[in-house]
Amino acid sequence: MKNNAYPFYYILIGLLSLVLCLFVGFLSGVQYAVPDFAKTIFPFTVLRPLHTLFALSWIFMTAIGGIMWYIQNDKTSSGIMKWQFWVFTFTGILIAACYIFKKFEGKEYLEFPHGFYVPILLGWILFGIYYFRVMWRTFSRWPVYYWMWGTGIVLMIFHFTEAHLWILPYFREHYTQNLTMQWKAGGAYVGAWNMLVYGTSMYVMERNSGKLGYSHSKTGFFFFFLGLINVMFNWAHHIYPVPNAEWIRYLAYIISMTEWIILLRIIYLWKKDIPAQSKKQFSVSYRMLMLSELWIFLNLFLALLISIPAINLFTHGTHITVAHSMGTIIGINTTILLSSVSFILEIVKGMRPKVKKTIFLGSRIFNASFLGFWLILLVMGVKRSKWIYFSEQISFGMFQDSMQVLHIIFGLFGTGLIIGICIIIYPMINHTIAILVRYKTKTAQQRRLDAFNHLGNESIRKRD
Repeated sequence: MKNNAYPFYYILIGLLSLVLCLFVGFLSGVQYAVPDFAKTIFPFTVLRPLHTLFALSWIFMTAIGGIMWYIQNDKTSSGIMKWQFWVFTFTGILIAACYIFKKFEGKEYLEFPHGFYVPILLGWILFGIYYFRVMWRTFSRWPVYYWMWGTGIVLMIFHFTEAHLWILPYFREHYTQNLTMQWKAGGAYVGAWNMLVYGTSMYVMERNSGKLGYSHSKTGFFFFFLGLINVMFNWAHHIYPVPNAEWIRYLAYIISMTEWIILLRIIYLWKKDIPAQSKKQFSVSYRMLMLSELWIFLNLFLALLISIPAINLFTHGTHITVAHSMGTIIGINTTILLSSVSFILEIVKGMRPKVKKTIFLGSRIFNASFLGFWLILLVMGVKRSKWIYFSEQISFGMFQDSMQVLHIIFGLFGTGLIIGICIIIYPMINHTIAILVRYKTKTAQQRRLDAFNHLGNESIRKRD
């Protein structure tokens, strides 16, 4: 067992953030079906940024915790790891408080007061220092997932800064530049954290299979550079309606056609070669990666459609865009991170057959509910697009009333989704807490042993 508990603190906070994300998402769904529900206490304008905050906290904290555990080096001080953890945790708590008390600022998805830019940036810089401090000696022999993690960290710092350029007068005072930069930074920001998540999936797949050749192969690095190009350029399909240079639209369209083919190909090759013994030993991790393969395929199909300018015109800003983002965050990122967490837990603590059976039940409920949830979002998106472009005589209030049945079905599938994920993560939270208790007990015992040895050495010194 590696000797630092902090990666498990990250994982625990990540899992708890997922619980809060689900709870806030449930309240938001109820408000869709019953508009006056808790509206005076938690209006939708509060619930939406809270939901985003907890979703991002789940992704970042769990990905960082996993990466830190995978690369942990006994010779490297864990002080940076601790500082970053507390910077991110306290900053997240303060941002949640700002949202609850309706203290908004910033841009979409980053609605917190822009003063929080500094501690969040500091947290990512600390993570970068820790990562490169541990890894620089083996730089020339890095497998592809180390490159993905390192690139993801650097791009997170760059694009998070880019997302706050609106603070400068030049961008704030020019609408087109401001809007372009907002969506450019937002799209690339997602691509940067995907580098962290997809790198994690490659690490887990390779360790599952026991075959270490692919991460050093030319094919692996080709797909890495293809993914990097997607991070740098495919954001532009978000800004087709913005008056920008034509070449940006064409380049974005071409690059978007490669989206997620990368990871789909990697998982296909891994699934074909993985031995039966690994499937049994890491059965929970394997199951989660198989779910991610399904959602990569479905989201790839949707992404290709909405990247076509003629279709994007009708889908942009509708529930179809929400289905795209939900498919990415829940269907792909969440299943990959759950695979990473279960892989670590299965190594450190192990999982009894009864626990695995419970998780498999939860995964079936999750997948069926999320499929219905995703399809309903597509139906709602089509109806909204039809209302926007072809139903000029119907007011927004009348349109919302006509969607009441779909909102109720949406809420039912959302409830099933929440139940499924909670069944999956409940034993994971218990296992993580048990590991942290074990670390704490071990540390206390080590302190007592050190004190005993110190007293013994002191008595010998006095006697001499």
